[in-house]
Amino acid sequence: MVIKKWIDKATGEISKLRIKNWFFNINNMYSAPYSLGIEGHVDYKKARDLYYNRDERYKLGAGFAKPIINTLAGFMGTPNFICEDESAQEELDLFIKNLKSKMQRTHQKNLIDGEVFIRLINKKSNSKLYPENSRGTMLDYILIPPELIPTGGIEYDPITGEYSAITLLSRNKWIDEKGNKQEYIFRQKLTASKIITMIEGNAPKGLESKTESNPWGFIPIIHFKNEPDETELHGYSELEPIEPFLKAYHDVMIHAITGSKMHSTPKLKFKLKDVEKFLRDNFPNAFNDMKQQKDIRLDISGKQILLMQDEDDASFIECTSAIGDTSTLLQFLFYCIIDTSEVPEFAFGVHISSSQASTKEQGPILTRRIERKREQVETSWKMFARMALSMISSISGRNYKSYNVEIEWDAVMDKDEQSDAQTLYVITQALSNALDSNIISIQSAVDYLAKYIDTMETWEQEQSKIEDTKMLNKPIEEAYQQNKQLKNIDNILTGGNEV
Repeated sequence: MVIKKWIDKATGEISKLRIKNWFFNINNMYSAPYSLGIEGHVDYKKARDLYYNRDERYKLGAGFAKPIINTLAGFMGTPNFICEDESAQEELDLFIKNLKSKMQRTHQKNLIDGEVFIRLINKKSNSKLYPENSRGTMLDYILIPPELIPTGGIEYDPITGEYSAITLLSRNKWIDEKGNKQEYIFRQKLTASKIITMIEGNAPKGLESKTESNPWGFIPIIHFKNEPDETELHGYSELEPIEPFLKAYHDVMIHAITGSKMHSTPKLKFKLKDVEKFLRDNFPNAFNDMKQQKDIRLDISGKQILLMQDEDDASFIECTSAIGDTSTLLQFLFYCIIDTSEVPEFAFGVHISSSQASTKEQGPILTRRIERKREQVETSWKMFARMALSMISSISGRNYKSYNVEIEWDAVMDKDEQSDAQTLYVITQALSNALDSNIISIQSAVDYLAKYIDTMETWEQEQSKIEDTKMLNKPIEEAYQQNKQLKNIDNILTGGNEV
């Protein structure tokens, strides 16, 4: 009965994390108007409330949101950029060096909000704080909250999919020198050729509407999307699939706690032959109130002894706890959250003696999940590096041969050295048996083993090393005689005399 009442209640309360609205946009007068139809994006405020557990409707269930996001962002790490041009590599490494924490934050925001915009900026550096910067400029990037991109604020070519214009819109408040609150609207439209800034309202001095040329020749904004889809303009939050389960977990826990309050305090039951005598002997004030037909209230606190007759009886009424009945449902919802989020059970601090909680069994699943997440942001990071190199080239006046950049990542999980050693031992034994049986060549064996030993090379490069190793392992006299024979053969072939 309790479960049925909860299901009826939860079915009507489970909410959605996506906001839908109509979005129309026209690229230019020569192309046909296009529409993205019903375009939905993540409810950013609600997603952040779930992550920080600030929504009262999810308080007892949203605690799972933060481990899910932090586990994915933590294992993703930050990319390493490899440039074709060595001089470009040096400049890019110098630029990236102090951005690791911000890049990690980019991944985290992308997972929570479903998308994030970053903008490369060239800001003036303070010579007192940054005396090492001789150019007087500093290339950096800022995170733009996605809600600052209004509906219709992204224009792109429907053929190539490239952004042709991006508009930023924000409402800002400030206090003037008289202490009065002022408000203004800041709207800025960026294209490859122009930056149009429009100010509405009372803005501080220095902020004014203007149109200026874009010195970079491209829009220095990169759009990161989580779980991108060609049919969607926006990405998806990692909290969207598990949001109903978070709400259900909260509701079940609330019902369990409410039931616990009801049955945690036992009620006292009296079986009395003569009520008036019992009250007169034990609660005289209540007996007088009863005689005057007033409401009576019995307070047994501080009562050490109750005087009762032979036929009287007193006992406590205790209710059976409902928590035991709901624990199974809570466990079911917990595993629904794990399965839907695709985050291993050990990420939530679970330590039970079962294969489900084993890091060894769940590690490969997490590795594949992180690799997929990394692949989703690689294109955006490559574009980020290209833009950074182009801006660095414009600032410094240095020309680079290529802006082509490849991305490498650190290992998702540290290697299990014991397991790797056992694997290597089994492989070497198998290859040795295959060589002894003459069913495989030494070249094939070396090429195959090179996949498991980082210091090994292919057969053509490894052959001379193998011969040198054999020579070193032989007794000195035998090695000397063999080396002498090799020199004699070489002299004969080249027309020399025998040594």
